[in-house]
Amino acid sequence: MKKEKTEIPQKKNKFLKRLLLIGLPIIAVIALIVPTNHYIEVPGTTESVNAMVHIDGKKDTHKGNFFLTTVEIARANLAMMIYAHFNPFATVYSAQDLMGNMSSKQYDLVNQFYMQTAQNTAIYQAFKQAKMPYELKYDGVYVLEIAKNSTFNGKLQIADTVNEVNGKTFQSSEEMMKFIQSQKVGDPVTIKVQRIDGKPHRFEGKYVKLATGKTGIGISLVDHTEVVTDPKVTINAGAIGGPSAGMMFTLEIYSQITGKNLRAGREIAGTGTINSDGTIGQIGGVDKKVATASKEGAKVFLVPDSGTKKESSNNYLGAKAAAKKLNTKMKIIPVKTITDALDYLEK
Repeated sequence: MKKEKTEIPQKKNKFLKRLLLIGLPIIAVIALIVPTNHYIEVPGTTESVNAMVHIDGKKDTHKGNFFLTTVEIARANLAMMIYAHFNPFATVYSAQDLMGNMSSKQYDLVNQFYMQTAQNTAIYQAFKQAKMPYELKYDGVYVLEIAKNSTFNGKLQIADTVNEVNGKTFQSSEEMMKFIQSQKVGDPVTIKVQRIDGKPHRFEGKYVKLATGKTGIGISLVDHTEVVTDPKVTINAGAIGGPSAGMMFTLEIYSQITGKNLRAGREIAGTGTINSDGTIGQIGGVDKKVATASKEGAKVFLVPDSGTKKESSNNYLGAKAAAKKLNTKMKIIPVKTITDALDYLEK
């Protein structure tokens, strides 16, 4: 009896060991390979804006750098979600929280649209601040959303620019909408479209009745304007999307066209949208952007200040909290307008 009692546990132990040897690698593979319906956001990169902005006849010869900062977003597997749980600079989002009802492709197109808009507004603000001449050219309307009852559903893409309706061009979105609303529901309509990759397209459909009762083609839109300047400004941000580099583009353009040495040899990072009235708008993932800027050795970090007392709605407070966690010596500088940023750098 004693012999049987000692042999049974030994067999069980061997079985458990074999199970662990086989099972643990399988669990590890599942954790690393099988994706979830969530996304993880972590610190991205710090990129020199100096190399992205090119102005005809100008060259940035001043020492130091202006940096934009990014976050990295990836489809999360189980291992990544576990990692995020223990990393204060990683955030997990559901697909709905991150993209709403958009597909991944639509989400990417919207971010390309935001980047293009940020660049245009940055050029406009830089020339305005420098009191140099510029021209706003109307190119059509950006497509931001396509209604389910639109006959262009499946043809148009988010971030397309509609620049012609039934052979007519327009000088404003109001003029385009007035023409469309004067047409009859069910009548044929042909539109010309410029895709974000620069390729032109032509689509045929019919006018539809909108929820407002008016005639339309079934899209939500915003003006697509281009800033024409002399000297010409070109910005190449590669695959980076979104609007949060607007302020840093503005500072680099302004520095080049005026010749002012805003950096004075400093490594200056920052984030924030640039609006047409010169205000600096809030962005997402500010803690992660502080982390990447600090890691890359930036001495100053310019960040939007909404003026509110809540960290969740004020990037400045969020950036200060992140800097405290990191124990960084990088200066966190709050700005509400592009004038605030210029005043700090000049004075």
